[in-house]
Amino acid sequence: MDLSYEIIVQGNNLKLRDGFLGLSNVTLIRAPSGQILVDTGGYVTRLTLLNALKARGLTPADIPLVFLSHLHFDHSHNIDLFPDAKILVSRAEWDYVANPHRDDLFVPWGIREQLERHDLDLIDGEGQIEPGLEFFPAPGHTPGCFALKLSVPDKGLVVIAADAIKYPKEALQGACDLEFDPMNRGGDTIRRILAMADRIVPGHFPELRRTAKGLTWDTEVEFSLLIR
Repeated sequence: MDLSYEIIVQGNNLKLRDGFLGLSNVTLIRAPSGQILVDTGGYVTRLTLLNALKARGLTPADIPLVFLSHLHFDHSHNIDLFPDAKILVSRAEWDYVANPHRDDLFVPWGIREQLERHDLDLIDGEGQIEPGLEFFPAPGHTPGCFALKLSVPDKGLVVIAADAIKYPKEALQGACDLEFDPMNRGGDTIRRILAMADRIVPGHFPELRRTAKGLTWDTEVEFSLLIR
């Protein structure tokens, strides 16, 4: 069985004058060992996530492994839906959220206490989840951000970057918005990902793919608002 992936909750980079409407991508990886979910989104996409799993014949109980790129609320809030899954998150991020940057307003209260209820595996450095699927540090947005890379037939090397690259602006400028890493490594992370990836799944934008003329994307994201 080859590795494959699918964005099952579509992110966007919408912003309010004070605040934002931006939703994060949630990606499902199908691997020989089972289904792997990359991030869980925030409460605003809680039903969206459950319905996306249901549409694929899955429930949270069918997800044995959840990889959290970092612990901001829009990427980790729904982790409680997966009480039986093993949770991977970086040790650097675990330490960071105990004492976040003073301007970082996106760390949810109680996230460490919630994760302590799970089968939690704190990871360091680069490593392999299984053949062809690896994780690596991607600091910048937070000091403990991590990303995944996987080799996919017909697509090449895919990096699920999460908020290491949130949207094309960061890739084009080589600079990280909302950088809470005190060592300012966001630009180096972006350049590293751009140098390796044939395709990139950003945190808040459709998938990017490399062409001879640069990065582009093929899909549009619908954002429906219903007034009641």
